[in-house]
Amino acid sequence: MKQIKLTFKAYLVIFLLSLTCQAKADNVPTVNERWDSVEISLLTCGPGQEIWSLYGHTAIRVHDMDGEDLVVNYGIFSFRQKFFILRFVFGLTDYQMGITTYPDFIAEYRQEGRWVKQQVLNLTREDKSRIVEAIQKNYLPENREYRYNYFYDNCTTRARDILVRNMNEEVSFPEDHEISQSFRSMIHAYNRNHPWARLGNDLLLGLKADFKTTKSERQFLPGNLMNDFDNALRTNIDGKKEKLVSNTEYLLHARERDYKSGFPLSPSDCSIILLIITIAICVFEWSNKKILWGYDALLMTLDGVAGLILLAMVFSQHPTVSLNLQILLLCPLSLVFMIPVVRKLRKRQLHWYLTASKYLTAIAVIGYAFQKYDKAVLIVALILLIRIISNEILITKHMGNTDKNE
Repeated sequence: MKQIKLTFKAYLVIFLLSLTCQAKADNVPTVNERWDSVEISLLTCGPGQEIWSLYGHTAIRVHDMDGEDLVVNYGIFSFRQKFFILRFVFGLTDYQMGITTYPDFIAEYRQEGRWVKQQVLNLTREDKSRIVEAIQKNYLPENREYRYNYFYDNCTTRARDILVRNMNEEVSFPEDHEISQSFRSMIHAYNRNHPWARLGNDLLLGLKADFKTTKSERQFLPGNLMNDFDNALRTNIDGKKEKLVSNTEYLLHARERDYKSGFPLSPSDCSIILLIITIAICVFEWSNKKILWGYDALLMTLDGVAGLILLAMVFSQHPTVSLNLQILLLCPLSLVFMIPVVRKLRKRQLHWYLTASKYLTAIAVIGYAFQKYDKAVLIVALILLIRIISNEILITKHMGNTDKNE
């Protein structure tokens, strides 16, 4: 979720040595006492303007009051990787764990005008020792890289797991009383001001993205994990429950920024314009008893190209994109049948694929009850239905051709 500079291994090595080396003088704290000066915190960062930063970011701060102040980050990636976009779409992107100094980390977020909130964790000396040892092991060259998955294995879930799984005490997160949200509805809350990003997400996400999620699954979002940590309880050795977070504070507050407007028209605006053009063409055809088959060729080409993208998602490693009802509407078969359909239309005849496409589109619209689509997609469905029905009526009734499905 966040790209920052990968810094020096030496920071972690020096830090760990300073915590684990034996004391040699009476006035030097013992190893166990040494952990009293160490604070481990969950850092949550506000959204940025880039696509990959819209949903915020999570990191871990390990602060030795008498020494180093480091931030552990599981969101290292590079656009320089070969075929980065394709690999990301197909779920084949590898992210890395990185470590930077706290001043460098906070300076980057200050420059971007994003807020950073710190939750200091209520940990025992043994908890701190186990967590730092786990971080050290995780930072070995053979362990620091992992296969990134946006919903199930990202920089936020990695930070959560290395903290919670290395505490001796059980950590419990109270269940929400509200209706469980889906992955799609949760990310909609973050990209509502970015309609084209929202359209892209909704096109690629399939039926599984609308299933109800568990408490653990909802923690893929930094904001959700932050809120859950606020309410989390840990059970100590006496069986008493204590708050997991001992102190919460904003390290940075969000700064007013000029957001880039991007393309002035939203996907819904563009689809409405296309709907108006479609209706105008149909009216013209009815008035002149002509078929502008070139427009059908254009629609089928665009429909088929979009369908190819959805078909490719079947082979993606992302579990929420493989089953997508929108492929009934945005169908790759439109590319296959585009030429035969146009040949029939030029003869003022209907190809059977148009009728099949009409029913598939209708089924896709019904599928909206189970899988949510972007509004623009529903308008596109209306455009295709209007176009097919207009051709059917024009050919069978106004042009006197009864060869409807040759």
